[in-house]
Amino acid sequence: MSYQQIERMAPAAAPARVGQGTAVEQSRAVAEVQAAIVVAQQCPRDINAAIAEMRQSCTQPYLAERAQFRFPRGGKTVSGPSVHLARELARCWGNIQYGLVEMRRDDEFGESEMQAFAWDVQKNSRNSSTFIVPHKRDTQGGPKQLTDMRDIYENNSNNGARRVREAIFAILPPWFVEEAKELCAKTIRDGGGKPLNIRVADAIKTFEGISITVDRIETKLGRPSGKWTEHDIAQLLVIFQSIQRGEVSVDDEFPAPRVTAEEITGAGTGATS
Repeated sequence: MSYQQIERMAPAAAPARVGQGTAVEQSRAVAEVQAAIVVAQQCPRDINAAIAEMRQSCTQPYLAERAQFRFPRGGKTVSGPSVHLARELARCWGNIQYGLVEMRRDDEFGESEMQAFAWDVQKNSRNSSTFIVPHKRDTQGGPKQLTDMRDIYENNSNNGARRVREAIFAILPPWFVEEAKELCAKTIRDGGGKPLNIRVADAIKTFEGISITVDRIETKLGRPSGKWTEHDIAQLLVIFQSIQRGEVSVDDEFPAPRVTAEEITGAGTGATS
């Protein structure tokens, strides 16, 4: 849509009076958009430099360990590239703006209307989505209504992060994203050059810190710790980071062993005999 077409569109309903602060902010926003376009045209991205920077970033363990997310859905675990990776790739690619905006808050109905967007200023390619976020949080006892301003803000941010991630990936070249994902996975598998046995020991110690015993990990992976592979360690690192971020719970990833009635009866019989 051209600027001429936009100008011919009927204006949306607006308040009868606009405060001075609002008017200044509107003018500033227009000037900022115009300046971003001018700068992007004058300083176009160097694709080779962007690729080199992406490759360098993806060799860093700090990014690689946070490049994947996991969360439960419909009895299964969904995983994919995280918003942390999306933001870093946007920085490397350059001339990209992205964000999350609360367009309207309705305290009466307990919801916020949000918009997530990503804009390649140089190519003028933009992706955005508008969605409703209820002021609720899922708990084991059912949905909990949120009334505290900080809780509402955090809930909106958490829900919006996934849309921002998808908006960024929608405007980045697929080959750029895929190479980054592969490099991050390789970085985790390599483990910074540590021998595999040391990485296994470190993983066991890390999970013991959140009260997950080695036998629960072995049950999940289907083999004893002495037979864990580099892929197993990489998977455990992603799981640990997802637990730390609250995307999944310990019970989601490492269900506690179930004790049957027969086992309880058998244990009781053995104790009395």
